[in-house]
Amino acid sequence: MNAALRSETGNDREFLRRLFGEVRARELTGLAQPMLRQLLDMQFAGQQQSYRQAYPGARFDIIEVEGAPAGRLVLAQSSEALLLVDIALLPACCGQGIGSALLRGLQRQAAAGGLPLRLHVALNNPAEALYRRLGFKETGMSGMHRTMEWENDND
Repeated sequence: MNAALRSETGNDREFLRRLFGEVRARELTGLAQPMLRQLLDMQFAGQQQSYRQAYPGARFDIIEVEGAPAGRLVLAQSSEALLLVDIALLPACCGQGIGSALLRGLQRQAAAGGLPLRLHVALNNPAEALYRRLGFKETGMSGMHRTMEWENDND
């Protein structure tokens, strides 16, 4: 399945909120629907604000599959590393090789710049297995997240 990236626009807000909800709702079972929606709305707004403040120069992209929005990718770059701030796919798009292809592209980009590729992954997130298969190594813990890094000599 071919995935393409395009810059996020203001028109993507509804999709991004839906994506956030579909990804996070799996972790928040047992809440009444109105409470769940309110919690997800607050968390989504907080995440959006936090990413933009912490990574003002980051690329905020929409992942499209066959022309339809399927996910998001947030990437920050410094002179020291590429940082994968966030990658998320709609659950229906998971397990089809889209994430692997995007990560391999980021690895090529990092290698071309002579930089490591870094990320944080929530503990118990199944994506950790993918990161390990692609050569990412654990470098530490930060709260409820594992920090991981891929270096150019790992491919």
